[in-house]
Amino acid sequence: MSIVLGIDTSNYTSSCAVSQAGKILCNVREMLRVAEGERGLRQSDAVFQHTVNLPKVFSTIGTQAFDAVGVSDRPRDVEGSYMPCFLSGVAVASALSATAGVPLYRFSHQAGHLAAALYAVGREDLHQAEYLAFHVSGGTTELMHVKEGTVTLLGGTKDISCGKAIDRIGVRLGLPFPCGKHLEAIADDPDGIKPGKLSVTGLSCNLSGLENRAAALCDAGAEPSAVAGFVLSHIGAVLEALTNHALALYPGLPVLYAGGVMSNRYLKQRLGNRFDGLFADPQFSCDNAAGIARLTELTYRGVLPLTERSRPTNG
Repeated sequence: MSIVLGIDTSNYTSSCAVSQAGKILCNVREMLRVAEGERGLRQSDAVFQHTVNLPKVFSTIGTQAFDAVGVSDRPRDVEGSYMPCFLSGVAVASALSATAGVPLYRFSHQAGHLAAALYAVGREDLHQAEYLAFHVSGGTTELMHVKEGTVTLLGGTKDISCGKAIDRIGVRLGLPFPCGKHLEAIADDPDGIKPGKLSVTGLSCNLSGLENRAAALCDAGAEPSAVAGFVLSHIGAVLEALTNHALALYPGLPVLYAGGVMSNRYLKQRLGNRFDGLFADPQFSCDNAAGIARLTELTYRGVLPLTERSRPTNG
């Protein structure tokens, strides 16, 4: 019975996961450290921290003989997508593959997010079907159409991501970075707060206005809880509008919401109630290697077709 390893080294998390017989046996994460008051990491710092973290992450999974190894080697499935932090995982995965003589499969970090969410909600059948997907995280806010594994970008933000807006405002409020769960914890009920004027045109949006409006509230002396509630109310309204527009073009398709921002309880409740959306548990929403492990096992077993990028190599 095949057993495979997945590795993901995103901008803020070192992670590995083991999959066997359709189940994630372990999913281990180690967050990268961001200095107090900072709003992110330089890539050189991320690469260094992955170098420190990966031995600790691997020490938790015990001794295993893997049939295949998978890794995220780029942020997204588009030409030119690249971030140095993913080289950390590629280096380790390549070494494991070469020394063990097992195939190495490469996927995008975004594909891993979608796969982790599909696994978590019990809908891996959608790998071979058609659905709409949002990837909403610290660096990405994108709306995609996915059909039999082929991803087509439909829209999303034209400026900053939802996660970046949350982090910038959260740091201004004195919250630890990354700020998502901390902002959620202090927020007033977003349902009772009117969002700002939305900048949504068709399947695209702009979010810099949210940051400016939240900054103005801070300057006016608004309570942090009110500012946090406003941010979530506004993001919820934007994602709701984008979902409505997408479903008008693709009626009846399931809608998957993936990425760290979508672990927010308010957003999950709002969008889940309105659209019967598919949401993963937080452990499979935030950056993690579970999706890479599942893609690796499914591809190794021939359930998913090979692509030019996922075609296996040894090291």
